[in-house]
Amino acid sequence: MPTDAALDTAPARRRVVEWSDPALVAKAGQGLDGLAFLRAMMAGDAPPPPLIALLGIDLVSAELGRVTMRMGPGEYLYNPLGSVHGGALASLLDSVMGCAVHATLPLGRGYTTLEIKVNYLRAVTAASGPLTAVGEVVHAGRRQAVAEARLSDGAGRLCATASTTCLLIDLPPPATEPVVAARTRVS
Repeated sequence: MPTDAALDTAPARRRVVEWSDPALVAKAGQGLDGLAFLRAMMAGDAPPPPLIALLGIDLVSAELGRVTMRMGPGEYLYNPLGSVHGGALASLLDSVMGCAVHATLPLGRGYTTLEIKVNYLRAVTAASGPLTAVGEVVHAGRRQAVAEARLSDGAGRLCATASTTCLLIDLPPPATEPVVAARTRVS
């Protein structure tokens, strides 16, 4: 076990994260169907959601009902046991499955995760290399969608699988700028 002196001399690590205003992210998606919005993010024409920036996730490809993302297993994602925290992996899997569902939605429709199940198959560390998550829609109905995902390490070994059920919703119409009445003077 390291002594207090050893902990005091360990080099500090630092990670700076920048993200876009979430309201701007949502606004960027208005007027686009789900697949077009994902492709706009890939092209840099729409900013990614803050969580994607925080975890260091890259949106690699988006097709109808299928999305691929990558994430480096940096030590800033570690749990106390020295491996990537399961919550970080679950967030990557939830994101890739949700985006696969999003890629099927027309303009004016959205989704939210109802449930997620993750099966962790092997520990992930920085030595695992870049992680690749592939999400695919299994069923897309009018009110619900089901998707599955596979997470592989840099050597192509399967690290986790997941499934989700998403609730499909109608999005509120875009907000219009508030109308401010001109001041009137009453005598």
